[in-house]
Amino acid sequence: MKKQNWNKNFNVPNTLTLIRCFLIIPFVYYFMNDRYLIAFIILAVSGITDMLDGLIARKFHQFTELGEMLDPLFDKLTQASVAVCFSIKEPILIPVLAVFIVKEVLMITGAVILISKNKKKPGGSKWYGKLATVLFYVSFGIIFGLKCIWNYENIKLSIILLSITAAAMIYALVRYAKVYFMIMHSDDPKYNLDIQEVMDKKKKA
Repeated sequence: MKKQNWNKNFNVPNTLTLIRCFLIIPFVYYFMNDRYLIAFIILAVSGITDMLDGLIARKFHQFTELGEMLDPLFDKLTQASVAVCFSIKEPILIPVLAVFIVKEVLMITGAVILISKNKKKPGGSKWYGKLATVLFYVSFGIIFGLKCIWNYENIKLSIILLSITAAAMIYALVRYAKVYFMIMHSDDPKYNLDIQEVMDKKKKA
């Protein structure tokens, strides 16, 4: 059973997800040491893995519970690392960092309440959440690509990109909040989470 679970989880999408996690450390190192080009390339590779893991999982039906748990977690860790590093270098990005922190804290709190209090499964990633993630990478990539690689800075462009990103994050938060309350008040058994049953399955595996 353990070997079967290992084989199921050891697939291309999950491997790409793990790679995205491991890329956080070199990105932080190179970025904070002003090696922006290398950091930019690492961030681009991270973004590509984020797009590919979902596409491959859907096309080849390689969804796993482990992947569904790790993908959003590593997305959040990557985005948090990028936002903090960028905000240290450029304070103009702090408002977006604040929006990001509020959004993630509320979503994590909601998930914990659903699991611990309501014994229900949190909803998975949605298109509006992925859209906010893509805009996050694109906006930060353009701003620092222009500034750090081509030595060009445009405050108006930065404000526009950051405003769009913040709006997408807020929109995603509102949509996820609707899903949260829907699940919390739903009687559909597909949302039920039997923690004891999950623990028993793990012990048997």
